Amino acid sequence: MDWKTLQGLLSGVNKYSTAFGRIWLSVVFVFRVMVYVVAAEKVWGDEQKDFDCNTKQPGCTNVCYDYFFPISHIRLWALQLIFVTCPSLLVVMHVAYREVREKKHKQEHGENCSNLYQNTGKKHGGLWWTYLLSLFAKLGIEIGFLYILHHIYDSFYLPRLVKCEVLPCPNVVDCYIGRPTEKKVFTYFMVGASALCILLSVCEIIYLITKRVLRCSRKLKNKSKRNSVAYSKASTCTCHHKMTPLDLKPALKGTELRASAPNLFFGQ
Repeated sequence: MDWKTLQGLLSGVNKYSTAFGRIWLSVVFVFRVMVYVVAAEKVWGDEQKDFDCNTKQPGCTNVCYDYFFPISHIRLWALQLIFVTCPSLLVVMHVAYREVREKKHKQEHGENCSNLYQNTGKKHGGLWWTYLLSLFAKLGIEIGFLYILHHIYDSFYLPRLVKCEVLPCPNVVDCYIGRPTEKKVFTYFMVGASALCILLSVCEIIYLITKRVLRCSRKLKNKSKRNSVAYSKASTCTCHHKMTPLDLKPALKGTELRASAPNLFFGQ
């Protein structure tokens, strides 16, 4: 398997990832891919050849090995690494789609026209949802493969001796696993690295959602503040207008007339 090609495809994800995403990618390549390529493949090697049973019955060793190891650790981890890194390619593809769309827009309306996107790699709109979907996909894949490994190999444990009584074995046969302690150590290491990746994915999901909620609440707060300021300017009250002497003259004239009327009556 050409891991350099996969690394080259995912190297562009760092430009669009958060801090948690960059740490996740570093853990995947340093603690999982490098350990897989440098050490794990050599530890397992030809594991079926090292699986030794105390019988010469033809086919018994092969059947017992298939019963206890339906899928090899090393091949299961290879599938896990491939599947868990594929969702990150969705982000790269979405950014590439934005760039192509921006280029066509420039060709149709000229170079001086307004841009469709302020930044094609900025996680807003559809790209934010694509990024969040990729995180949930990675989280589901990691948990799924951990469950498969736990279900097949009984809590990730590798015993030194297994007892097999599957046909065509004539009776209960003792079979011995090659380098069980070394394989157990690497199994726990890979499971721990996978658990760390799950934790980082959960932290990144919480970070993205929290940041989005805070940004939306800030926008609503600013919008309500602008509306309140505009309303206060538009609703200036005229009842507090200070009356001038000119405004008081009509009222004073009416008062004088009403006051003089009784005086005239009694004078007669």
